[in-house]
Amino acid sequence: MMTMTNDGALLYPQVTATRRMQSLDGMWRFRFDPESEGERDGWPETGLPDAAQVPVPASFNDLFTDKASREYTGDFWYETEFVAPGEWRCKDLFLRFDAATHRADVFVNGISVGSHEGGFTPFAVRVNDAVRWNETNRLVVRLNNELSHASLPAGTTGRLPDGTKVSGPYFDFFNYAGLQRPVRLIAVPAEAVTGYTTEYELHKDGSAVVHYTVETRGLRPEDSLRVRLIDEVGSVVADAQGTEGELAVAYARLWDVRDAHLYRIEFTILDGTGDVAAADGGVIDEYHDEIGIRTVEVRGREILLNGRPVYLRGFGRHEDSAINGRGENLAVVTRDFELMKWCGANSFRTSHYPYSEEELRLADREGFLVIDEVAAVGFMKSLMNFLDAANDDDEHRGRGFFDDPDVMTRTLHVHKAALDELFTRDRNHPSVIMWSLMNEPDSASEAAVPYFRAIFDHARTLDPQHRPLTYTNLMMAAAGRDRCHGFADVICLNRYYGWYVQGGYQLSGAKAAFMAEMDRWMQIEPDKPFVFTEYGADTAAGVHKLPSVQWSEEYQCEYLKMQHEVFDAYPAVVGEQMWNLCDFQTGEGIMRVDGNRKGAFTRDRQPKAAAFLLRERWNDAARHQA
Repeated sequence: MMTMTNDGALLYPQVTATRRMQSLDGMWRFRFDPESEGERDGWPETGLPDAAQVPVPASFNDLFTDKASREYTGDFWYETEFVAPGEWRCKDLFLRFDAATHRADVFVNGISVGSHEGGFTPFAVRVNDAVRWNETNRLVVRLNNELSHASLPAGTTGRLPDGTKVSGPYFDFFNYAGLQRPVRLIAVPAEAVTGYTTEYELHKDGSAVVHYTVETRGLRPEDSLRVRLIDEVGSVVADAQGTEGELAVAYARLWDVRDAHLYRIEFTILDGTGDVAAADGGVIDEYHDEIGIRTVEVRGREILLNGRPVYLRGFGRHEDSAINGRGENLAVVTRDFELMKWCGANSFRTSHYPYSEEELRLADREGFLVIDEVAAVGFMKSLMNFLDAANDDDEHRGRGFFDDPDVMTRTLHVHKAALDELFTRDRNHPSVIMWSLMNEPDSASEAAVPYFRAIFDHARTLDPQHRPLTYTNLMMAAAGRDRCHGFADVICLNRYYGWYVQGGYQLSGAKAAFMAEMDRWMQIEPDKPFVFTEYGADTAAGVHKLPSVQWSEEYQCEYLKMQHEVFDAYPAVVGEQMWNLCDFQTGEGIMRVDGNRKGAFTRDRQPKAAAFLLRERWNDAARHQA
């Protein structure tokens, strides 16, 4: 169920001389449909009966006060109205959803106009044939948040004794759902720019070449495509013609870590027949974006940005806040970036799904390095998969996710499609320096090898910049047991020695076990860099103990110091991303006290003692970094 158009509406939305946009955010009507009867009963045509009012964008889960609504699994519906301006009639009209979790069917005036699978990347549906121009139109969307082996993220959907559906996630964060990012009405010319890619070549004399390719729809032979590069003071520094070409920049200001310089790249389709009025300058379509000139590569045990080694300091994160859930909240996004800057961080991972386009654009502007992760999390049949770290026997290890025959067919198909969408959306962000293709899969299973090969082979065809590919390895697939590390360009490890294993008074033993594993990794992978994409300890803010005990702020700091000592002992370690920036919501259970408490900051973005420890370490490292 994946109907997606790429006719210019999937580019980041903007109003230009030729493009129009209308926000549909606001209060929508909302209705649960536990018996999946809405389409049969005509809701797309007549609207939602007995509907509640909910905001878009937002997750629906934390808006209500009853538990059945918060935990709801199944079909649910949104409805709103919009007017299609008649002056847009000559353009292609699209509904663009920045995200609809996890799958959606869209109806306009009762007509089915498109469907989409995947809850974290945008899709657009053309609605010219369904709208009534200059009149009010009914927009109805059916969503579904059920989990399965073939959903990203993965899990199961079961039933309670009374028949109520219930989610069984194979992941340790709450299964928030809904129209969680903006919805827009987009008008794009019939002849349009639909996408572009860039590659960069740096020269020793300070010049650079931007190699570009532009994707178009309906470009006539008699029309031309102009491409211009403009610096931050508004000067045109390079221009070219055609859908493929080069932009030569004599004195290039490079995009660098925490020192971002962005160029404006402009694409203009010009009329070659004189049909377009002179007052329009002959412009048929116009689109612009911001890019950063920089190169990324892995050489030996180093990650190189613009030819120089970088060390990643930062966090795993979640799009998560009170009431909004995973709904886009730009105030929270801004606060999170300010917290990371205060700590001296320079990087983060979009754990465990693609974050909003606004977050990546802010990372571009702020000079943050991003490991961009697809929503392939839960590829092991266990919610608390970190508990399997201590189990070495085949009965416990992995629980056979990749042994399911549907994985190499249905799951692989959905996974590849999600990668296609992720790479298409994010390929031009200078902040994206690495792609993470899975989080904590059962990579110790022999059955995982053909799946990994297929995913990595596919991903290597998608990025013209050939940025490094990775996945995050969990403890149950420790050194010597992981069968898939050879596919990755960078070894990313999630490690919790001192928390899930050998915690508390056993911390010195945890350090010894940690170093023993690292010694093994150094033998197995002698020529690759290592990044710790997760390490952390749950901590209840305000709990202080002398001497320390687990869950106290003192223990979190002792744990982090031990981890850092191990990192510093291995030159191959070129990054540390503490888990997590902030406390976040999970499903309920005896392992969690109102969510995961591993944040350096609380869920309302206030510091624990660990935040000050990280600030001292990372700001000192920044002062001494070449």
